[in-house]
Amino acid sequence: MRITFCCADTKAEPWLQGLSAALPGADITVWEPGAPQADYAVVWAPPQQFMDEQRGLKALFNIGAGVDALLKLRLPPGALVVRLDDAGMAVQMAEYVCHAVIRHFREFDAYEADMAAGRWGYRKPRLRSDFAVGVMGLGVLGERVARALAHFDFPVNGWSRSPKAVDGVRAFHGAEGFNDFLGASRVLVNLLPLTPETQDIINGDTLSRLQRGGYVINVARGAHLVEEDLLALIDNGHIAGATLDVFRTEPLPAGHAFWNHPRITITPHTSARTLRDESIAQIAGKMAALQRGEAVAGVVNPGRGY
Repeated sequence: MRITFCCADTKAEPWLQGLSAALPGADITVWEPGAPQADYAVVWAPPQQFMDEQRGLKALFNIGAGVDALLKLRLPPGALVVRLDDAGMAVQMAEYVCHAVIRHFREFDAYEADMAAGRWGYRKPRLRSDFAVGVMGLGVLGERVARALAHFDFPVNGWSRSPKAVDGVRAFHGAEGFNDFLGASRVLVNLLPLTPETQDIINGDTLSRLQRGGYVINVARGAHLVEEDLLALIDNGHIAGATLDVFRTEPLPAGHAFWNHPRITITPHTSARTLRDESIAQIAGKMAALQRGEAVAGVVNPGRGY
């Protein structure tokens, strides 16, 4: 088995060591232009030249959850694209989203501002029943987030392309259920894959359908959000604020309106980081299964984009 590693901005040696330990006898190397053909590739943001040269690949294993950037390339014919199913990302995402929802609901951001100004004061407790949380996308990550929110007794709505059933979650699906989902939600959490159909899905119309005083948490992709529309709806009072982990341009450019906006919290695309050891174990297991002629989970449908 020949494996090539082509991951931008990633230290290769720990990955090579881990894969070698998990797959004894495999020939594992870092890709360079002109390298021999490999059977499998472990990739993150590879160049088009890699795809053009490695035409005989059986499968590409993406070390992040999102495959939108990979699917923009011309891929080797017949190669499977396999994403990580979880590999420790779901619990991180649940932590991040629950923290953001609770911080807003309990007004901890306002208390932080009070402390910075030397003010000691209390705020009237809010009712969880007034803060229904809508989770867009009920895949592996979205389902874990929805279940975690329900644990804190928030009313939780979920929206997906096709019908899904999650305990403790009021489910909506398809285009026919989208507006009802928005109208039933005050907090909007985005965990959708980025596809041509979902790009710009968080726009002025979408945000206006949320209950007044709505809050936005985007942990999927920056291109889901029309930034100007969010800013306008915060300014007019319909949206109370947002927590954003992903952006159209990363790193976020200096001078961007999000940097110093008092109602927007930003983090540097860190809501769910790839955990190397868990990812190596999953990828190695799937490579071994493919070698045995077995089916594996996480194979991407290029037509749907996930």
